[in-house]
Amino acid sequence: MNSGVGQRIQEIIKTLPSEVKLVAVSKFHSIDKILSAYQVGQRIFGESKEQELSKKVELLPKDIEWHYIGHLQTNKVKFIAPYISMIEAVDSVKLLNEINKQAAKCNRTIDVLLELHIAEEDSKYGFKLDECRQFLLSGAWQQLTHIRIRGLMMMASYVEDEKQIEREMMMASDFFDELKSTIFAETDCFNQRSWGMSDDYHIAIKCNSTLVRIGSAIFGERS
Repeated sequence: MNSGVGQRIQEIIKTLPSEVKLVAVSKFHSIDKILSAYQVGQRIFGESKEQELSKKVELLPKDIEWHYIGHLQTNKVKFIAPYISMIEAVDSVKLLNEINKQAAKCNRTIDVLLELHIAEEDSKYGFKLDECRQFLLSGAWQQLTHIRIRGLMMMASYVEDEKQIEREMMMASDFFDELKSTIFAETDCFNQRSWGMSDDYHIAIKCNSTLVRIGSAIFGERS
């Protein structure tokens, strides 16, 4: 086992407020490293490649909560629908419909986060704020009985300017508050804000994140 992994996880968890959960981003990392994290109590892991994830699911303990954190193609949903705990990066209505369809086939309800495109980078995916607002106001999502919209997810711009990162995360947080006070006012389970990674999770905590996705600070560089 890799004792360094367990030690780093425990050090990071000490810095997190009680309401913030750690998603240990284990993509491209070994079973051995994941087990080291598991042995110190970590249960939520993030993956973004369907084939790699499917192999890990077979080999690792069954009480792990797997979060799909990368861009998900609609044709891959059927492979992960039987076991995925949460799909964090739902970036289109088409994908949301497909998750609902595949979850129904598995007789499951799958938790999802809607991904916002706030960063000033074209390479990022997600709903623009007004697009997301209009979709939710339309009410069409309420017909999707095999998904649960648990909250929002975003990735800040990959820049050194911490003020810009904080500004973008606060835009997402303010938008969450808007939705929580209107469309989801009666929905207790709409309560998750996923932003912050290894380099900027300390900013994300200030910006009301409840899920931080940390990989390299735990597992080291990807192999």
